[in-house]
Amino acid sequence: MTSAEDPALELARRLRSLRKSCWPGKRITQEQLAKAFDVSVPLISSWERTKDPVLPPQHRLDAYAIFFATARSVDQKQFRLIDPLTEDEEARRDSLIAELTGLRNQVTEAAPAASPPSVTDNLWKFPTDENITIVCSELPEYLLAPLPFTDPEDPDYVELYRYSDLDSLLELHGHIRALNPDNNVYIRAGSLSLTPDDYSSHLVLLGGVDWNQVTAEVLHRIDLPIKQQNRPDDTNLSGFEVTENGVRRTFRPVLRDMGGQRVLEEDVAHFYRSPNPFNRNRTVTICNGMFSRGTLGAVRALTDARFRVRNNAHVHRRFAGHDTFSIISRVQVLAGSVVTPDWTSPDFLLHEWPETTT
Repeated sequence: MTSAEDPALELARRLRSLRKSCWPGKRITQEQLAKAFDVSVPLISSWERTKDPVLPPQHRLDAYAIFFATARSVDQKQFRLIDPLTEDEEARRDSLIAELTGLRNQVTEAAPAASPPSVTDNLWKFPTDENITIVCSELPEYLLAPLPFTDPEDPDYVELYRYSDLDSLLELHGHIRALNPDNNVYIRAGSLSLTPDDYSSHLVLLGGVDWNQVTAEVLHRIDLPIKQQNRPDDTNLSGFEVTENGVRRTFRPVLRDMGGQRVLEEDVAHFYRSPNPFNRNRTVTICNGMFSRGTLGAVRALTDARFRVRNNAHVHRRFAGHDTFSIISRVQVLAGSVVTPDWTSPDFLLHEWPETTT
């Protein structure tokens, strides 16, 4: 099949051609372009590859057009997107947008229409005989060392003590095993010690970028307008940062003082599902919070018998036709216990992406 017969390959080759040949004598690496776009190198590579290329979203093609509309983009050591453009540069940008968008439209028009899944489909039900790997955050050494039975040489050594988010792990592992009796379900630590087979299975990642290195690695490879800020300590609250249309918002947990102690009143949970960047025939799911109760809230949204049916139905209605989506929600904490978030209620729902289903 030639590139003319396959618009996805034609688009990938055109993007690669722009990077390598737009300005003779000026070499632009994938790393330099990734820095200019504020994305990862693997993401640039996925858009350019000629075997099963990933289709860039429209706003990324707009960025290509802006970048390659003017040689001023590369006239400094740190390549960048230029704003504003001159009249001639705007004409070049508009021409590139029309060309790249036309190729992208050919790809989407050639693809079979995605039919909305049945609301009875369960997001934790996977095809039979496909491996599932749950990857947990690990406690840092300074927290692990003082705990009993964490030394492998101890006769009473307990391997699970090394994991964070144990509430989430127990809740989710039992649920997945019950729904997938014919699948292998593995538990792994999030310290990048996974095997290639683990990475290419259905990945379920528990916990955030501070203690789960696999979560950080996956987020580095996907194009998501949401970033989890690192949490330096419990007194300096960070959150989930969302960037849309050039505007940034941060959703943070809520703590209050009780007798001189800071108590978590409300956490923030993030649930994300997409094709696995290491094997697009499998999925990656991230259940994450700023604290462990946020992670548990993300898990319980689809395991709690009182809420899982309505939340599952909401996902299928809201994201019909999409294989990638994200939900940020409040997780209220009462007397130390997590209240399962109701994704159908504006009292819990903070942010959904993509914004529209069209």
